[in-house]
Amino acid sequence: MPGMESHTTASSDDAPESRLKVVSYGGGVQSTALLVLAAQNRLPYRTFLFANVGDDSEHPATLAYLRHVAIPYATRHGLELMQLTRKRRDGSTETLMQRLKRPESRSIPIPVRMANGAPGRRSCTADFKIKVIGRWLRDHGATADAPATVAIGISVDEIHRANRRRAERYELIAYPLLDLGLRRADCEMVIREAGLSIPPKSACFFCPFRSVQGWRQLRENEPRLFAEAANLEDVINERRKALGRDPVYLTRYGRPLAAAIPANTTSDSVDELHGACDSGWCMT
Repeated sequence: MPGMESHTTASSDDAPESRLKVVSYGGGVQSTALLVLAAQNRLPYRTFLFANVGDDSEHPATLAYLRHVAIPYATRHGLELMQLTRKRRDGSTETLMQRLKRPESRSIPIPVRMANGAPGRRSCTADFKIKVIGRWLRDHGATADAPATVAIGISVDEIHRANRRRAERYELIAYPLLDLGLRRADCEMVIREAGLSIPPKSACFFCPFRSVQGWRQLRENEPRLFAEAANLEDVINERRKALGRDPVYLTRYGRPLAAAIPANTTSDSVDELHGACDSGWCMT
């Protein structure tokens, strides 16, 4: 497969030595390809970290693939694939859904849509992915003088998602798939040739970056999840109404989810969920 110019920030001649090497495992095609390549000793990573935003928030298909396919595969090949969760100060676990439904919360961490369809600001990736993995790295010795290399599964056809500015002082971000010149289709081939099924797209089931077609598929194929997403939207807007704020939505249509995505409709729109988050920490 073709090579290309390196996009691995960890390879800088001026960078401090990196002793700890991990992969941020997102549960999707690209990071699963990294898992296979590591199992084949084609990449120097033995530790994979999956920041689980919550069993009530991640799509169940992603969690099923993680637990029944990816973790057993990693174990068979001497790799460590760990699930990490966000911890409160008292040591309890906080999920993204819990944060969203917290009665006293005045902010919305997911990129809900304004009435004009534009997405709002978000903190979900930072709080439930980047910081969770960052805490694990610091607990395991990563510092500014000895930063950890954190590999992210971004392929060549999604190079626009490679955002080096997200790196913290204790980490060096690497993009092995860019260094190898691999596209998403190549990643799927790597996974199939290893005898594994292709993982589903990884994202929270209520992510506002889901396309209209994706919402329609969710309503048709997974009505329980669709209903939970619609309920979440209602809860958020009830709280906003009490605060005297305008409503927000999970789609770009500027109306409640159940009305925006009526039952028994079809669409030819392209699924835009994959790659919508430009941080590189989700949907890989």
